[in-house]
Amino acid sequence: AQLVESGGGLVQPGGSLRLSCAASGFTFSRYTMSWHRQAPGKERELVALIGGPGGGTNYADSVKGRFTISRDNAKNTVYLQMNSLKPEDTAVYYCRASWLADYWGQGTQVTVSS
Repeated sequence: AQLVESGGGLVQPGGSLRLSCAASGFTFSRYTMSWHRQAPGKERELVALIGGPGGGTNYADSVKGRFTISRDNAKNTVYLQMNSLKPEDTAVYYCRASWLADYWGQGTQVTVSS
């Protein structure tokens, strides 16, 4: 099984980025997919989650109204649309798949700075 994130980079405050996570090697549609982030010196935290078959979503309070998680089961891909980015969103963002097993991607750096 493999998760590969992409789409990170440097963006100015107020800007947008869309992260993608391409999955392979497991039944993607049955897994709950989530995005987590870890800033320097801080613990890794859950950012957003989307259920498997039901597709229900949940967000950290700090990103509600700014971030949107979605999935395309035909493409085995989960996305995180990030709008109105703030410097405090700077972190390494990780994709995770969980159900019968637990898989993590390698992470992608997001830096919000002017």
